[in-house]
Amino acid sequence: MSREFDGIVAANALVAIDDEHDPEGGSTAFERAHVAALLARARAHLEELDQALERVERGQYGKCAGCGETIPPERLEIRPATALCVRCARSGPRRSP
Repeated sequence: MSREFDGIVAANALVAIDDEHDPEGGSTAFERAHVAALLARARAHLEELDQALERVERGQYGKCAGCGETIPPERLEIRPATALCVRCARSGPRRSP
């Protein structure tokens, strides 16, 4: 994704794009923003996985960071990087996807 994003940016640097008047400008801007958002989410997910590995190393994987209770195996199977049980995840602030 990083290469795709860099390619979009590089291709646009070679052309003077006026998003307001260029029929391709809007779609190019959308594509760049879309790939940037996907890249940011992928990086955030990798960070969550790294944190989960740190919890494994400390012997805390599967324990809720909010209440200290055991996170059900079914939840860990669906969201292996989670640090919260369902109850704590629901009570915390909402994050955008």
